[in-house]
Formats: sequence, structure tokens, C-alpha cells
Amino acid sequence: MDKGKDNKPHIGIYGRRNVGKSSFINALTGIDVAIVSEIAGTTTDPVKKSIEIFGIGPAILVDTAGIDDVGDLGTKRIQKTIQTLEHIDAAILLISNNNFGSFEQKLIEEFNNFDIKYIIIHNKEDLEKLSSETTLQIKQFSKAPVEICSILKSQNIAEVIELLKITIPETSYRKNTLLGDIIQKDAIVMLITPVDSEAPDGRMILPQAMAIRDILDNNAVNIVLRETEVETFFKKTSVRPDLVITDSQAFEYVNKIIPKEIPLTSFSIVYARMRGPFEEYVDGAKKLSNLENGDRILILESCVHQVSCEDIGRFKIPNWVRKFSGKTVEFDIAAGLSTIQKPITDYQLVIQCGGCMITRKQLFNRLKPALEAGIQVTNYGLAIAYMNGILDRVVEPFMQNANQDL
Repeated sequence: MDKGKDNKPHIGIYGRRNVGKSSFINALTGIDVAIVSEIAGTTTDPVKKSIEIFGIGPAILVDTAGIDDVGDLGTKRIQKTIQTLEHIDAAILLISNNNFGSFEQKLIEEFNNFDIKYIIIHNKEDLEKLSSETTLQIKQFSKAPVEICSILKSQNIAEVIELLKITIPETSYRKNTLLGDIIQKDAIVMLITPVDSEAPDGRMILPQAMAIRDILDNNAVNIVLRETEVETFFKKTSVRPDLVITDSQAFEYVNKIIPKEIPLTSFSIVYARMRGPFEEYVDGAKKLSNLENGDRILILESCVHQVSCEDIGRFKIPNWVRKFSGKTVEFDIAAGLSTIQKPITDYQLVIQCGGCMITRKQLFNRLKPALEAGIQVTNYGLAIAYMNGILDRVVEPFMQNANQDL
């Protein structure tokens, strides 16, 4: 699950070995994307498959190993299956042959623990029909919808999809606006996009591209330029933007040249407001003033990328934090959705990247251990803003909107 992350909603397929999980995925996608075999345990590590669900849009199906696997290797497969729950927006629990017992009940308990909506499907209905006794047993343990299905006879596949559409949380696929609630029609928004060794060749990074599209969707005007051209723009034109959004790394420079009366924020902060626990992020940034020698900070990167000497998470932020705090602070990096190696209680602060490459559910589950342990969290943009003394300025555009809503 560390590879090929996608911010589309993730739907996990769970159940015992040989209940037909892979066949079920093939039926939903309409093509043979998963290996099907009568041999129990064919699916080992979780595997992701793309699907388009009318009414939801693009989604990712996650095929998992059987929860009743055996042996030392089987135990590891089960652990991998359980780990996927941190990244799942909705789940399908497949059963067959009227088998509903401790394996399924433990999975349901895990679904509830991660606040995952799920449905229960009795598969292979052509071989053995769901009995009233099993239905009663399920209803005594779970309030989830129950449906029957036969992949072999293509029975009730459409009904399963309809059930899934009303089960998966709308927040996992609804395309929230980045800026629609803080910009007006015909507003002029300046986007400052530095081009350095970390910038991808020939394209914009996702938050920049999303901002451009969102501004267009809200009938506003884009001005896109590098930070080195901002002064020239103000000298040669009389245009005054209604909002300026910059890369957080350019805060120190941009803050000096953008007039104070023009609202200023960053791509990372805009994205964090839509995707992350924004208020906790803002409060967490202030922890940077209260660090002690020997404190440890966890940097969470949501994507895996080639590292350079200009890497913001691995080099720039640690150096800025040490300089700002004047303390000897240690840093650990957890990239992608990999397991955090140390206990979360070893850290005094967690700094999350923008999270543009993962789902909102994945990001919240990533931060959940820290939040539950009372460890403060923040994100790249807000941390950088705080260290530059402009935290109030960069969150003001959102506070003004909140005040208008009161």
C-alpha cells in the first residue's frame, strides 16, 4: 500500500480465503484484473485496482489476503490486510457458505475502530444460499447492509454497486473547492510558483494545478509567475491581486514584496484547510517556540520521491527549525504510507506535508495516533509561516471568511 497512492476513494475487499474476493473485483471492474484460483491464499500482499463507479467516479479497489490465513507467512499476510484499514474509505466484507464467525467479527470490530462504513455480501449464492439463521447471526452483531451475490451467474452485481454508492462516505469522493468560499467572481488571484530542482520537469505540482483549475471554475482570474518576476509585475502593472498564493518555501521573500493589504497564503496551507485538521495544524505550529534540546520531530511525507539537497522535508525544514528554535532537535522521516518505526510518544511534534497524494481519510488516520496521544501536529506551510513570523497573515484569508459566516 506504500506504492501508487492515489487521492481517489479507496474501497477494501475483505474476507476469508476462497470467498471469491478476486472474482468479485473482476466482476465489478468488468475485466480480469485479479488472479483467480481455487487454491486458498492466492492473493498475498494487498493489490490495488482502478474502477469507475457511476455516481462516485474513479475509485480504487484494494484486494486483500484472506483473514483466515495460516502459518507464519499467513500471519504476516493478515497483518498486511489489517494495515490497509488505515487507508480505506469504505469496505466490502465477503462471506460465503453461510460462514460468519470470529474472523468476520474481528474484522467488523476493526472497521468500527477505524470508523469505516462497510457492507456485507454473501457471495457464491449459486452454490449455497444465505440462510435465515446466518442473516440473524449477522444482524445480531452488525447493523451493516447485507446483500447476496453470485459472480458466476452475474446475480445482484448492479445491486451491490448501488449499495456501495450509498455506503461510501460522500466526503471521500466529493470534490471540495479549494478557494470557492474565499474568492468572488472576477477576483484576481496571483499564484507564485518557484521553479527549482524539486519542481517536476514540464508540469506543475498537484496543489498548483488544482488551484489554477479551481480559480477557473469559480470564474476568477489566474496570474501565474515565478517569485523572481513578482517585483517586475508590480512595477509594470497597476493590477492589485485580491489574493496571493505562494509556495511556502518562498514566504520570507514574498512576504516582503507583497503589500500588506493584499491577502497572502500558500498552496500547502490552502490544501491543508481542505484536507487536514486545520485548527490543530495552526495551534501545532506554535510548538516550534517551545522545543527543548533532545526533542524529536516526525516529518510525514505522503509521497515517495527522489531526494535532493533542496528537499523541503528532509533538509530545509529541519535546518529552519534548528535555526529558529536554537535547540538541538532530532528528526525522523516517514515517507509514503510506510509504518512509523518509533512509538509516536517519542515525538514532541509531527509535521505533515500538504498530503496532496493521499486521501483525506488516509491523512487523518496517519495523524490519528499523534492526535490521540496529545502530540501536536502541524504542516509544512503553517510551520514555515510561523518561523517567518507571518502565521496570522497567512491564515487571515480563511479567518475573514469564517467571521463572515458567523
